[in-house]
Amino acid sequence: MARLGELLVRENMISADQLRQAQDEQKKSGGRLGASLVKLGMVEEGDLLNFLSKQYHVPSINLDDFEIEADIIKLLNEEVVGKHQVIPVHRAGASLVVAMADPSNIFAIDDIKFLTGYNVEVVVASETQITRAIEKYYKTGSAASYDEVMSGFDENEIAFGGEEESVNVLDLEKSAEDAPVVKLVNLILVDAIKKGASDIHVEPYEKEFRVRYRIDGALYEVMKPPLKLKNAVVSRIKIMSSLDIAERRLPQDGRIKLKLGKNREMDFRVSVLPTLFGEKVVMRLLDKGNLQLDMTKLGFEQGQLTAFQDGIHRPYGMVLVTGPTGSGKTTTLYSALSELNVITDNISTAEDPVEFNLVGINQVQMHEDIGLNFAAALRSFLRQDPDIIMVGEIRDFETAEIGIKAALTGHLVLSTLHTNDAPSTISRLLNMGVEPFLITAALNAIVAQRLARRICGECKKPVDVPASALKDLQFPADKIGKFQVYKGSGCSNCSNTGYKGRVAIYEVMSITDPLKEMILNGASTAELKNEAIRLGMKTLRQAVISKVIEGVTTVDEVSAVSATD
Repeated sequence: MARLGELLVRENMISADQLRQAQDEQKKSGGRLGASLVKLGMVEEGDLLNFLSKQYHVPSINLDDFEIEADIIKLLNEEVVGKHQVIPVHRAGASLVVAMADPSNIFAIDDIKFLTGYNVEVVVASETQITRAIEKYYKTGSAASYDEVMSGFDENEIAFGGEEESVNVLDLEKSAEDAPVVKLVNLILVDAIKKGASDIHVEPYEKEFRVRYRIDGALYEVMKPPLKLKNAVVSRIKIMSSLDIAERRLPQDGRIKLKLGKNREMDFRVSVLPTLFGEKVVMRLLDKGNLQLDMTKLGFEQGQLTAFQDGIHRPYGMVLVTGPTGSGKTTTLYSALSELNVITDNISTAEDPVEFNLVGINQVQMHEDIGLNFAAALRSFLRQDPDIIMVGEIRDFETAEIGIKAALTGHLVLSTLHTNDAPSTISRLLNMGVEPFLITAALNAIVAQRLARRICGECKKPVDVPASALKDLQFPADKIGKFQVYKGSGCSNCSNTGYKGRVAIYEVMSITDPLKEMILNGASTAELKNEAIRLGMKTLRQAVISKVIEGVTTVDEVSAVSATD
């Protein structure tokens, strides 16, 4: 689509600067310009589809609503549909209807004409839908179904005694390399990527063995392999992670790197934990391609974004991001570092673990077993002529003290804490033993965050919610009845969950002079919260309510991600 960018600029759908950014992204990650524009949030996929349909005078189509016949699919092989991003849809006489992401691709049309002997009629479909259709109709061996993998498994081939009996390491290695086991583990990893999972749980119990994926924050059971396979599957994962398969009594941590085509790599952070009935494995999927480093796309409202940027762009001081595990704190910090990452500043990070590699930033992996913890790394950073320091987490007084001292001596310090909301962070620091005058002198801002599930765009529909229920959830009285509530009905795009993707919900508390005075006077968390709200802070509850009013998430997510104010 060489001309697509120029046409979009001419129609004022994107700016010339946005086009350059999308072209840079396209060069970096491969793929098509349209996909890069959608990925960066510069245009909605639906808007791009309508634009292409009008521009090239061809109808648009929703492939998810079609069941394509097998004899139509056979007309084009997987290599051709993958190369041109097309899918054959229907045949009428001497004509073949083909859905394309790029209707201007004359080479693809000529290629299909030559290969099939049919006249080609073009309809336009979104790149996402075409990719899904290719996966659905052109299954490769690596993406075999669970039933196909297990059909090659003979239950008599692999058997182990009770957990108390010793297991021969050679037997474990041999069983782990058994073809069905290798295929099953590959299926688990590839299927998790396709379904957009953030974590994979491989869990042994007394009478069953199950695999669950965490998708958009919720766990779903996806398969129950035979119980006899549990040791072989875990051993296979441990071999791939370069872990000790003979050690089955202690927790272990490792990493798997999986190559997906030319331009994409997926990292799996692997944690193995001995349980009562065997080893449980949890794998965290780290996809750098999906790492959102543009702060404006994370979920901040404009006032919150301004306050947060004000905090991180000061020459010194401390900015804390708080929330439970898996609430997106790392992504927020990485997006801040990405914005601060300029050639004139020295940035160092202490992380446990380092989740993504960021070019131009000195990242240090913690190793508690040899004494390299956050406090030790911080001390070392201060001898490395730093400008900006990021500490993965403040867990104790020592780390907090060194971090605050660094913030008071001309450095910008970013870090995280585990607290329920922004105001309670002050109490947490005081409980650690940090003096109130140090807190007020060092802190620029505190950001609390959660992740709410987005309504699936493909099956989004309006629903009626009683006014009394909205009132109980603290929706503003003047807004009730003036906006439409939406919910996802469930479709193939969202695996019938009604949700697709997540959006961050923020509470940004700038440490202003009135708040500093209250902290020095020993004010309670409730008093600090009330004063912050009076000064304009939007709470987590208010922020998620705004997302419901905007039609981004559902009413159910209000109580799921926020507490009553």
